[in-house]
Amino acid sequence: METTRSSGILLHPTSLPGNYGIGSLGEEARNFISYLAKSGQKLWQVLPMGHTGYGDSPYQCFSIYAGNPILIDLDTLKDEGLLKSEDLAHSHNFPKDKVDYGLVINFKHDLLKIAFMRFKSKPELHDDFHQFIEKNSHWLNDYALFVALKENFKGQPWWDWPEEFMFRHDEAIETFITNSADVIDFYKFCQYYFYKQWFAIKQFANSKDISIVGDIPLYVAHDSADVWGNHKVFQFDENRQPQKVAGVPPDYFSETGQLWGNPLYDWDYMKNNGFKWWINRVKVTLELYDIVRIDHFRGFEAYWAVPFGDETAINGEWEKAPGQELFKAIRNELGELPIIAEDLGIITPEVEELRDGFGFPGMKILQFAFHSDEGSGYLPHNYERNFVVYTGTHDNDTLKGWYDTLEDPIKEKILDYTDCDDEHIIRKMIRLAWASVAKMAIIPMQDLLELGSEGRMNIPGIASGNWQWRFTKDQLTTEKAEWLNQISKLYNR
Repeated sequence: METTRSSGILLHPTSLPGNYGIGSLGEEARNFISYLAKSGQKLWQVLPMGHTGYGDSPYQCFSIYAGNPILIDLDTLKDEGLLKSEDLAHSHNFPKDKVDYGLVINFKHDLLKIAFMRFKSKPELHDDFHQFIEKNSHWLNDYALFVALKENFKGQPWWDWPEEFMFRHDEAIETFITNSADVIDFYKFCQYYFYKQWFAIKQFANSKDISIVGDIPLYVAHDSADVWGNHKVFQFDENRQPQKVAGVPPDYFSETGQLWGNPLYDWDYMKNNGFKWWINRVKVTLELYDIVRIDHFRGFEAYWAVPFGDETAINGEWEKAPGQELFKAIRNELGELPIIAEDLGIITPEVEELRDGFGFPGMKILQFAFHSDEGSGYLPHNYERNFVVYTGTHDNDTLKGWYDTLEDPIKEKILDYTDCDDEHIIRKMIRLAWASVAKMAIIPMQDLLELGSEGRMNIPGIASGNWQWRFTKDQLTTEKAEWLNQISKLYNR
């Protein structure tokens, strides 16, 4: 794990500018990396980059391995002769400041199909493609089959497919693979280009001395290739119905808790199998990123298990998870783990012991620091070194949006703590993070741009309208880069 002080920006690639309705892994990503370097930053944090399903949440994907095809850069495909200018002629009618996923998904799917048809006629490109397929066959075959079947069954979840496909009967699967070889190859082609473009972006970032911080959700989506193809890893009955599902208990924010609905792991099965499923998952993730944040880390110590079919999380129970054994097994296989523990929420001494025992840095959120008494662990004067400080995360309002809605007594407390006035409070809060003893400091891009609630990325518990925010090129000013570079040097980041 990084030992030197560093800082960076949290920005999902979907939020990058560009002409095709969504950020992508091309020139605009390289421009952003160059801006990070110009600003003296060492970290770029992204959200999970998987193939999203209903609701467009990067935390609910069709595969823990597959990248999102809508992030593939079309101009790069054009440069490689797989698309032509006329193919892209109708691409400028998208909004610039947000992602309209319905429009983008259809637009990009059609263009990727055209690129695939041209790719098939260029045999000189096929050797590398086949090597990619071979190297990634342990997940790619199941994923491509899964999304081809989803397309065939009009997007229905796998548990509503005909029984022979739901239960993966060999004869039905083999017949489908034979009859749908072209569709399956198309989805493999999309993954090949996603990986190819992402590794080029990562290499560019690393060449600028910038590390990429990725994100592993603890749980996987019920409607995913991972669950459909590995049912023994999860708590299912013989009918492939979940026995219990994930959530969090009632708390200050919700009287009924949060019912997430993800299938829970069968930890006994995983333990008997040497935790191979998790080892493979972390291994591939660490090829994609330099550092990995694990979402809902406390679930590795104990997790809230809710009976399947319940409408709220009230009747759940805490069940123990073998976190110590799991991370020992992963470390024995992969070496020291550059992991950040998302340790927000109900954190017990046992969770802290698991985190600290493996040396994983936890998280501190400045927005949480001023709502309780002065002993709050989120106030910078109480930090220890092995933490990552954020002004806020993708689930929080922007710093300005949050501050503008605070009651006067809390505002006064913040202004007193920072020795600041209303006009300069956003930059003062960022300086507070940079000046802290925490070894890493990260801000969402929206906070550097000092945006209000219009820049919010996600409102937890709201199913639609999230993950849409984008910035425009003109917002990346030289003045902001120079200021960020100055405070990064000042505080030795």
